[in-house]
Amino acid sequence: MERKAAAVIAPSADIDATATIGQGTRVWHLAQVREGARIGADCTIGRGAYIGPGVVVGDSCKIQNHALVYEPAHLGEGVFIGPAAVLTNDQFPRAITSDGTPKSAADWTAVGVTIERGASIGARAVCVAPVTIGAWALVAAGAVVTKDVAPYALVVGVPARRVGWVGTAGAPLVRDGAHWTCPLSGDGYVEADGGLLPLTS
Repeated sequence: MERKAAAVIAPSADIDATATIGQGTRVWHLAQVREGARIGADCTIGRGAYIGPGVVVGDSCKIQNHALVYEPAHLGEGVFIGPAAVLTNDQFPRAITSDGTPKSAADWTAVGVTIERGASIGARAVCVAPVTIGAWALVAAGAVVTKDVAPYALVVGVPARRVGWVGTAGAPLVRDGAHWTCPLSGDGYVEADGGLLPLTS
């Protein structure tokens, strides 16, 4: 039976005692993982990344340098979060209440971003909660996502809009008659109900 390596945590990383770090995960310098967060196995948490309280990160995820993942975000298996990307959690952000007193935890309700299996969020992109990013979707660098993204969708811009489709290999798909084909893997896909489905062999 193969034995997994223990997690590797840089001495300058700040990991709360109640956080869970999976086997084989690497947490780099100055990263912060808050209370109750759950990081899966074989993940990479980059330098200066922030993982909020109770955030769930699936196995084999990559969260790059200085990305900010605020609670209650939920990341599926194999999710990629690019450098300095932000997953927000406050629909109505204010520092003070309407009477001028500092806003406390009791004055708002955190809402999260859900990112499904294999999806990627590009560098400096912002996902404005509450939104769901579908499986294998690709959010381009610098995009601002304000509504749900379909599985396999390629979205760009501010606000983000779909400009194409991507396959599991991450490359934009090419139309091939009634289907779409990945130029890297040769895998085929078909549009259905406003989304994309892999062709079965």
